[in-house]
Amino acid sequence: MTSLETVIHLTPDFFSEREKLLVEHGPLSAYTFRFDSGVCGLRLTSDVGELVLLPFQGQQVWSATFNKRTLTMKSMFDQPYPTRVFLDTFGGFLQHCGATALGGPGPKDTHPLHGELPNAPYESAYVVVGEDEADIGHPADAGHPVDVLHSKRLYIGMGGEYQHTVAFSHNYLAEPLVKLYAGATIFDVTMTITNLKQSSQELLYLAHVNFKPVDNGRLIYSAIPTAEHVRVRASIPSHITPGPGYVEFIRELGAHPEKHHVLAPDMAFDPEAVFFIDYLADEEGWAHSLQIHPGGNADIIRHRPAQLPKATRWISRTPDQDAIALVEAGTCEPEGYTAEKAKGNIKYLAPAETFIAEFQIGALSPEEAKLEEGKIKKLLKS
Repeated sequence: MTSLETVIHLTPDFFSEREKLLVEHGPLSAYTFRFDSGVCGLRLTSDVGELVLLPFQGQQVWSATFNKRTLTMKSMFDQPYPTRVFLDTFGGFLQHCGATALGGPGPKDTHPLHGELPNAPYESAYVVVGEDEADIGHPADAGHPVDVLHSKRLYIGMGGEYQHTVAFSHNYLAEPLVKLYAGATIFDVTMTITNLKQSSQELLYLAHVNFKPVDNGRLIYSAIPTAEHVRVRASIPSHITPGPGYVEFIRELGAHPEKHHVLAPDMAFDPEAVFFIDYLADEEGWAHSLQIHPGGNADIIRHRPAQLPKATRWISRTPDQDAIALVEAGTCEPEGYTAEKAKGNIKYLAPAETFIAEFQIGALSPEEAKLEEGKIKKLLKS
């Protein structure tokens, strides 16, 4: 249940080269600024972390930091650039993908890589502040303290609207929302997509969340780690060029997917490895993915398989890019429109029907990571 909110509607005039305080809400604040590239940036801060967001360009989460640790992938970009082309500004922490197509386009596809949503020009954006009740989706043993769990929680967030209309084919409204909570190292992300047509239309959606891999980090997740349930993609998309030994490496992972559960520095995720994973959900509907660092702290993402039945893991460890999408949860896999349609992975929205995807993303302390790992192991044994 959500109580009274305050909404501040944003326009590009709010953003200048000098960072400015927009609003304070207890220990939470929002600041507006522009990157040197001209892209508008919004910095949300709490007592334990901060998010940098792009209100008018895809509503991306450009970076995420908690307890002075940056969660975001290493890339060739130190700032976002004003472009719709995915690879011309690929360095952010979270990009929404879809919604008319996504993934790498195949030989018969004409859509851009990951569709129109990643850098979509949002017509409206806003900052929201308020408080809400803690819910069962935020267990006290994983980033949300007990004294917060049973009380009101202060939050600050960003949302917006992007309408995508193409005559005779598509007309939908995308409404993402990010909420950062006081005292919490896990933040909430939702994406709502509504069909504005008077007839049904296709929908493909995926969230591309890019953590920084840690040498010798352990991957723990709520799926049975066998070749049946953790399948390695053998095909090579057109936008990558593999080197010697790559095909053999992928073949070995296909037979023994558990070999990627420890990110040994000498493992050749160059240019990438992709896994299709069958996740199990807990009694509250959440699937869990962790990267546990050698020091005990962890990165975490939770998603709901009932909303997003297909799950992909992407790892790229090169001298220029170092990234792990612990899970790219989606309505389909990222193989391009034609391939996903052939697999029967296209979702259809009826007139006025709304689709929603929910995520919980962030960082855990060593104590919280142990509890979360225990929950995952218990789930896999049940």
